[in-house]
Amino acid sequence: MTTFDHVSLVFLVRPADAPAVSDEEATALQDAHLAHQAALAERGLVLAAGPLVDQDDERLRGICVLSVDAERARALYADDPAVRARRLAVQVATWMVPTGGAVFPGVRLPASTAEALG
Repeated sequence: MTTFDHVSLVFLVRPADAPAVSDEEATALQDAHLAHQAALAERGLVLAAGPLVDQDDERLRGICVLSVDAERARALYADDPAVRARRLAVQVATWMVPTGGAVFPGVRLPASTAEALG
């Protein structure tokens, strides 16, 4: 019998009513969002995260894999600056993965846009 690990998937979604912001504000919010995620990763809560490209639904902006239950994932991302600013919304699901299948060794998340663009 297969056993399963449970991890949380956080889907970051652009709401239809996301407020318009200047390019400078968007960059500052993105930097704050990345710093928030990097801090969660340093605590071992975010296993992997990244933006989406070539997605069928342009509202889907990114995915995060967390080592916590869905309720805790929602709480952690409620504190994300981009979520608080309503530029992103959060959808959470529990992903059942065969035991040991959700391993992302050595993944380090960028803490700013400049670092991400490298």
